[in-house]
Amino acid sequence: MDPLAHLALWTADGKRTALATVVATWGSSPRPVGSHMAVQDSGDFAGSVSGGCIEGAVVEAALDAIKTGAPKLLEYGVSNEEAWEVGLACGGRVQVFVEPAPQDIPSIEALRAEKHPFATVTDMTSGHRAVVQATAVQGNLTLSQAQMADIRSRIAADHSGVTIEGLFVRVYAPPARMVIVGAVHIAQALAPMAKLAGFDVVVIDPREAFVRSGSLGDVQALVEWPDDGMQQVKPDMRTAVVTLTHDPKLDDPALAAALRSDAFYIGALGSRKTHAKRLERLGALGFTPSDTARIHGPVGLDINALTPAEIAISIMAQVIEGLRTEKGERAA
Repeated sequence: MDPLAHLALWTADGKRTALATVVATWGSSPRPVGSHMAVQDSGDFAGSVSGGCIEGAVVEAALDAIKTGAPKLLEYGVSNEEAWEVGLACGGRVQVFVEPAPQDIPSIEALRAEKHPFATVTDMTSGHRAVVQATAVQGNLTLSQAQMADIRSRIAADHSGVTIEGLFVRVYAPPARMVIVGAVHIAQALAPMAKLAGFDVVVIDPREAFVRSGSLGDVQALVEWPDDGMQQVKPDMRTAVVTLTHDPKLDDPALAAALRSDAFYIGALGSRKTHAKRLERLGALGFTPSDTARIHGPVGLDINALTPAEIAISIMAQVIEGLRTEKGERAA
């Protein structure tokens, strides 16, 4: 259960609570901007804003915020020694905003469950907040048209941070997704690995025996031809598509659908020779070289992987590289 879920549960149980959030970092930081820690009046907490370096001090500040009802913007320096203890090479600084638990936490949890991107916007002086969705704004914080444009661009880029006016924008994007075509041995290693990394995973394969073998565990699977399955999952800019079957009847329709989408990553298993023939077939379907350049083929980072598990690791690494490099560092 994550910090906001704990906060909602504690608040529903009548506990007095506070929320601490990383709003800025300099140098090395164990936790990215947007990381939360929930604290209740007993001193129990969930989540982390530093990996352990400053948690005790933040809990004390949160308990004070619960008593006074006043928000605080705190700054901490993480020494080189403290950074080493949590796995960093050197220290840095972090700003943490501590506030009594916002009243909109239940609605925030409901929006997160809907898996549509949105943002909370907080005035760190007054504590006033607004919730900004694609077509709606709620809360007691007034925002100008220019501020709204900046906030919505941050939502699109999944980029939390402090604006030039000193407002903190915390973007809540739905989990990244991975669509795997082919319930093959590599998929059996890749699917749970992607889930562990926080991806929502869907495996598509029309071969029922492959899907129902039980080797995919609790991963969602669609017994569909890839073109039909891709219509159901509707890849978007937070979706990675990986084809693993080596069969043009299955891989090509999935790749065509991925190329017509905003998928941030497209990868296809196969040798360079196999990939060259694949590009010829996609070209015959009307895709240009600039279109097909989006496909990583052979799929995965070149780490001389041999086994299905090693190949899955190389694919997962390349997908994460695409997610982070092209979209920027994201909050956890």
